[in-house]
This record gives sequence, structure tokens and C-alpha cells, in this order.
Amino acid sequence: MLIDSNLIIYALQPQYSELQEWIIDNEPQYSIISRVEVLGFARIQPLEKQAITDFLENLTVIYLNENSYQIAIDLKQQRKMTLGDALIAATCLEHNKVLATRNTADFTWIQNLEVINPLEMNCP
Repeated sequence: MLIDSNLIIYALQPQYSELQEWIIDNEPQYSIISRVEVLGFARIQPLEKQAITDFLENLTVIYLNENSYQIAIDLKQQRKMTLGDALIAATCLEHNKVLATRNTADFTWIQNLEVINPLEMNCP
């Protein structure tokens, strides 16, 4: 399973303790693109940056390869989507991973990509 950038951000907020437990139980991986997205936020505060960095150190990162780039290109040719979403979806497809995200609607059109929203499953 691969965790999307938005869930990384939510997982660090106290009101999402059930998401934090879900992450501990499921040990998802994350795309290097998510690291760029969450740590690249222009107004990130030093304490937030440290919390995110610490959180990511406990997960396994998946790096992109040439095939992932081609899959992302193919996805972007099919439908308008952000580069980050295309690369994260491509990473899942390349590595046969389920995508865990809050924004399931952004990905449900992609064939052979299983998408779940753990916030709907676990959080009030």
C-alpha cells in the first residue's frame, strides 16, 4: 500500500489519531513525490517540517524509475491531473500498490488502480 501526501499531513494532526493507528497497523509506503509535496510547502514551519521528517523516517520510500515516468505521461494524456497525482498513481501502478488517499475521486477513473480512503473507514 502507498499513502498519499494528504494522509501524511492529516496523520500528524491530533484529531486524526485513528488514522495514525491505521498507519501503524498497515505500514504503508510513500512515493518520493509525497516527500517533495509535504516538505516543499512554502509556509512550512520548522516544527512542522521536523514532525513530517520524523514521521517519514518510519515509512519506506518508493523512488521513481523510467517506467513510472512513462505511466505518468500516459495518465496525463488521458485526463487532466496534477503532476504529483500522476506520478503517485504511476508509482502505485508500477509497483502494484493500493493507493490510500482522502481524494479518491481524483484517482477512481484509473484502470487497475485500487484506491481506498482510510479516513472513511476509521475516523468519525
